[in-house]
Amino acid sequence: MATTERDNGRIEVGSRTVHPALVLTVLAAAAFIAVLDVWITNVGLPAIGKGVGERSLSNLSWVLSAYAIVYAALLVPAGRLADRFGRKGGFLLGIALFSAASLGAAVCSNIWVLVGFRVLQAAGAAVLTPSGLGLLLTSAPPDKVTKYVNIWFATGALSATCGPLLGGALITASWRWLFLINLPVSLLAFLGAARWVPNTKHEQGARLPDALGGALLIVAIGALALGLVEGPAWGWSSARVVAAFAVAVVTVCAFVAQSARHPAPVVQLSLLRDRVFSSANVTVLIAYAAFAMLLLSVILWLEGHWHYSALRTGLASAPGPVMVPIFAGIAENLRLKTKLPAGAIAAAGLFLVGLGATLFALSIGETPHYVSEFLFCWLTVGAGGGLAFPTLISSATVNLAPEQTATGSAIVSMFQQIGAVIGISVLVAILGVASSAASLHLFQAAWITSAGLSATALIVAFGITPRRTATSLALVDGEADHELQARAASG
Repeated sequence: MATTERDNGRIEVGSRTVHPALVLTVLAAAAFIAVLDVWITNVGLPAIGKGVGERSLSNLSWVLSAYAIVYAALLVPAGRLADRFGRKGGFLLGIALFSAASLGAAVCSNIWVLVGFRVLQAAGAAVLTPSGLGLLLTSAPPDKVTKYVNIWFATGALSATCGPLLGGALITASWRWLFLINLPVSLLAFLGAARWVPNTKHEQGARLPDALGGALLIVAIGALALGLVEGPAWGWSSARVVAAFAVAVVTVCAFVAQSARHPAPVVQLSLLRDRVFSSANVTVLIAYAAFAMLLLSVILWLEGHWHYSALRTGLASAPGPVMVPIFAGIAENLRLKTKLPAGAIAAAGLFLVGLGATLFALSIGETPHYVSEFLFCWLTVGAGGGLAFPTLISSATVNLAPEQTATGSAIVSMFQQIGAVIGISVLVAILGVASSAASLHLFQAAWITSAGLSATALIVAFGITPRRTATSLALVDGEADHELQARAASG
């Protein structure tokens, strides 16, 4: 069996001696493709619709939402299963499932078959993400844990930055390359992990996760999304829409009850009693709903109204994500050097996101004027996201005990995905059956709604600043260690 014994900065893996940087490279590659798949799928959604013969945005939205729903619900249970039965085995299983589902998505020609493969992709990502983080934390040299996790986190930011451009370039060949691109990277990561990544000791006494709770969460989010996206077509007062919302309410209540009594719940309800943690999760939920609305709407606008090609859309939308890591660094410096409260930094970022959405509504017209009407708005949104999102995610677990940080970070990531599902569903409900051909008035309504959600999140964000008691000051001193796991779980 592989070990994790370290000698002069190297790791003994069976009969081989492996440098930890090689392990980092393998794990970071897997993290890269997991996040990349989200960004290039957003940019490629119109092309996917043409490829599978699907014009309905309400149906196409499930290509995005199904992934987010399943990933959100399985992230915590999958992490606990990996802890129980082995992180390396979980990592390899996650990559294999993700790769097989990517191949299936690439070769299918039916929208609902594609959605099914997206569900399998999400299950694979939900397994490999916490497994990869756990392997990284146990294999990194003790004096380089911070550096390694920062690099691991940066790969996600890099994929978000290059995702729109890469997605646009791939679509010029075929929309199927959006999924085929995963295969070579996944294969190399799988072979590298099998050979070079050390195994870790299993937590044989760990409780099995709450499978019923995970299933209830999938049904609850799915039913809510179904009611929202089909409302315009079915009628908001129709029996099917009312039933969908009723199922969502009932299953949410059942999920809470199940979480309260299960020894290893998807969401440990006691964590929500912490003001900082609960405020961060609510803010993340609302903020990511606003951002998901904005991201998909501008892509639909560029391709549907300004008639940009997929490649040109990728180029046009790339500057926003580029701003995120830049302003994330600014936010970190502000917190370290000026001691500016985390809530204030996050609120400032959310103000910029809302401002960008409002400027879209006020300035965009049917005639393309990229620099004067689009670029400044999009850069404003990217700068705001860079200030807000890393600050929210890294601050969420500051008050939690060290043994609760990993689970708390996964819950934050879960709320992030749920927010994205809600945002996309609300956008579809606003645009209606016309989808990308919807009128400017409907797009403006979507952008104003996104701005309103950002404003709401801004208010809640002030709750993430810990109270300056003696206890909280001690917790702030240890914030860096908590931030590593929170950042990594955010993907």
